[in-house]
Amino acid sequence: MPAHPRLLSLVSISLGLSVGLTTLPTRLPQPAQAQTTQAQSAEAERLYRTGVQQLNAGQWPAALATFQQALALRRQLGDPAGEATTLNNIGLVYSNLGQYAEALSFYQQALAIHQRLGNRSSEGSTLNNLGGVYESQQQFAQALSLYQQALAIERASGNRSGEAITLSNLASVLDQQNRPELAIVFYKQAVTLMEAMRRGQIAPSPEQQESYKRSVTHPYRELAGLLLQKNRTLEAQPVLELIKLRELQEYFQERPDERRGQLSVAYLPQEQRLAERQQKILDQAIPLGNQLAQLERKPLAQRTRAEQTQVLALRQAQQQISAEFVTFLESPEVTTVVQQLRQTTGERNLDLRYFNSLRDNLRRLQQNAVMLYPLVLEDRLELVLVSPNAPPLHRSVAVKREEVQRTVAEFRRALESPAGPGNNVRAPARRLYDWLIKPIEQDLAQAQTQTIIYAPDGQLRYIPLAALYDGEQWLIQRFRLNNITAASLTDLNTPPQAQQRVLAAAFTQGRYNLQVGNRQVVYAGLPFAAREVNNLAALIPGTVQLLDRAFTTAATVPRMNDYAIVHLATHAAFVVGRPEDSFILFGDGERVSLRDVQTWSLPNVDLVVLSACQTGLGGQLGTGEEILGFGYRLQQTGAKATLASLWSVSDGGTQVLMDAFYTALKRGQITKAEALRQAQLALISGNLEARSRADLPASVAERLSHPYYWASFVLIGNGL
Repeated sequence: MPAHPRLLSLVSISLGLSVGLTTLPTRLPQPAQAQTTQAQSAEAERLYRTGVQQLNAGQWPAALATFQQALALRRQLGDPAGEATTLNNIGLVYSNLGQYAEALSFYQQALAIHQRLGNRSSEGSTLNNLGGVYESQQQFAQALSLYQQALAIERASGNRSGEAITLSNLASVLDQQNRPELAIVFYKQAVTLMEAMRRGQIAPSPEQQESYKRSVTHPYRELAGLLLQKNRTLEAQPVLELIKLRELQEYFQERPDERRGQLSVAYLPQEQRLAERQQKILDQAIPLGNQLAQLERKPLAQRTRAEQTQVLALRQAQQQISAEFVTFLESPEVTTVVQQLRQTTGERNLDLRYFNSLRDNLRRLQQNAVMLYPLVLEDRLELVLVSPNAPPLHRSVAVKREEVQRTVAEFRRALESPAGPGNNVRAPARRLYDWLIKPIEQDLAQAQTQTIIYAPDGQLRYIPLAALYDGEQWLIQRFRLNNITAASLTDLNTPPQAQQRVLAAAFTQGRYNLQVGNRQVVYAGLPFAAREVNNLAALIPGTVQLLDRAFTTAATVPRMNDYAIVHLATHAAFVVGRPEDSFILFGDGERVSLRDVQTWSLPNVDLVVLSACQTGLGGQLGTGEEILGFGYRLQQTGAKATLASLWSVSDGGTQVLMDAFYTALKRGQITKAEALRQAQLALISGNLEARSRADLPASVAERLSHPYYWASFVLIGNGL
């Protein structure tokens, strides 16, 4: 049974942000008390934020102790909303510890307070959390009933992010019950709702943003995985594309530029009927729940006998509707529809415009190009291959996410150690080849593939596809390779400019001590960068050079759009964290962050080269969003493609590779991807011009065939 991460925990955190920090004491203190109350309130807030940080770090015992202190202060202050929030967070900790009886107790206490206060949005979220406890214990009927109640309240109260999360949790239960066709319907509803929020058609309230942000790609990944599992590859391919777009939105906290139109999740007719039937049940529950909430705001002691009788009747009706929902999911009507879905992929019912457009783009390239999408899931790796002349296909590889990540980390370490034995690289390179390429070898051969357009997922972004090893040769020796952020953001058919006007800048001397994330890093000038730029100028006449103090943002950025190629021989860092932490260093020590790059306008630029980049600083690997974001940000400027390195290559080795790259590019009638491939093959074979090797240290010259020197650089965007 595949792992099913629950989204209930994410809601509890958002509740704390939205309620616990904004509620004021109900009784105004006297002036003498005000200072003490204010200090207690500030301390409760501090404890809350500390608890959330501990929660996010998985420090459960520490978070529990902190939240218990916060709970005592909330109660002392007479802050019931803050009390309910803290109770939720304590329930969350116990849930993560697997202590479900304690989790239920605290969630139920929180629920009672939310109901008394009339906090409908929070009530729905807490019901979702309660459902998660039952789901964890595989008590699926109770979980489905609670999720249905949560869904009705979230819909009625406008808690759209909570609604999407609950729909996703409903899908998770159905998947665990081995009802994937039904799970797909609910995941599609969750994704559709998230897309509507992202596009501004439905605006989540500020307090809902945190839970939405934290869970933004989960339903997309689960939906894509299930569709691929059921061989519904045509439906899955646009969802894979949406995952990339949502990751970009999350990283930059802004709406990505979807230049080729809006992608959407397609419903089959049978799925549409199920969704409409489910909506009718929900429509019954919403007015009933609103009426009950009005009555429950009145304390029990103050209710009339008639009101209390009505409360009990409404609760009973609510239970009946929940039972009706569970019964509906098991009804002959649903069984019939599920059987219909199992008998057909439904591809003839889908809108194929996006797929046909993508296939046409590949065909027009006339390079026998295919597009490869890997999707890293908890228990497996899914590969989707799109070729010009056939429907997309998929292959599933039984390998856990943890094993993929361990191998990626091992491969990275070996790639960055050119002095080590070759087997250190080849062993993990072979494993990754067996997972990523071997399952589709026959498909690649059948398509007569020459070019692989690659959209890596997660930590696969930290390694070069070029250096995968099949036991005899590196992958770059068989195919030209081109990375993309997302197909919908990449115009693959824009031809390169005929005239290669070049602006080349370099940081060659000096030292700058910079704060990078939470580390101090010294960046020294790159002596071979001067040779790199001089060789480029000799090869391509008319190249404009800017060195060191002349290489400033004021002197460089406004001129970039006048050139087809912008070559920056300087340091750049792609750091896990915020876009502000990743930067390009200019010759005078000024940094331009990924946030700043969005102000650049480079529609005339065919290629931006950054020849001394770093990722994974300090050995820390995230999800590769900083690399995805870098490629996307340069695409946003209008630049057609970017050439950048995944680790900091030796200064001399980079100069040799760049010489070989521009020599190949200068010949004309060659794509950027093929020029990079020829340069990499030259280093592998040692077939290099004498001037490129001149003045290289012997230790470097002897090892240029190691992938440390030639595999670091990846082409992102349109290199075709």
